[in-house]
Amino acid sequence: MRTFDLPATRLPLALADAHRSLAVGEHVEFRVPPRVGADRFRDVVDGAGFTVERVAADGRYLRAGAIRARTLPDYVAPGMRVLFVGLNPSEYAADAGVGFARPGNRFWPALLEAAIVTRDRDPRHALVHHRVGMTDLVKRATPRADALSRDEYREGAERVRRLVSWLAPGAVGIVGLTGWRHAIDRRATVGWQEEPFGGRPVYVMPNTSGLNARVPLAAFARHVASASAPR
Repeated sequence: MRTFDLPATRLPLALADAHRSLAVGEHVEFRVPPRVGADRFRDVVDGAGFTVERVAADGRYLRAGAIRARTLPDYVAPGMRVLFVGLNPSEYAADAGVGFARPGNRFWPALLEAAIVTRDRDPRHALVHHRVGMTDLVKRATPRADALSRDEYREGAERVRRLVSWLAPGAVGIVGLTGWRHAIDRRATVGWQEEPFGGRPVYVMPNTSGLNARVPLAAFARHVASASAPR
């Protein structure tokens, strides 16, 4: 079992890098300074794409035993311009290591069209160079988003709410109206929402999946541009 000593600063990105270096199913231990806090540590390890088995303190470290899951890590950090939130990774995306990876998905083409990012399908570059973060309401990878339950959406939304409250991005962009309706507001419509999420303004846009072919690329580009320019 591999052990990673992680810094308290830039912790989510360090975990994302660890996730990329490990095989699915590999057992690991992460150690951080106790000031991180056990609850936040569990949340961040979970968000980084690991199944958390235990979190314990030994006086010198907080230790998390975890298993690398077949999913995607969060790419998040303080100072984000916008945090885009997908519904959940597809199995295709989880295996590719990039959210919205399927060729027919218009998410990355929309970001490029709107000049939000400069590199295609590179979430680490988007975060480090453009302050564009990415996470998912639900971490479990499935063939299709309709395999998720309402309870999964609601539980995942609470994790993301805590993440948003902690990191305070300029805005939150939800990529998928259906998931937002399941998790938060069943009457929600596309656009800026009346109520903030985790204390930050939130913009809900349609799902960029190729199955949503009635929405053109230009419309998705307008949505991501709006979400990236907080009111």
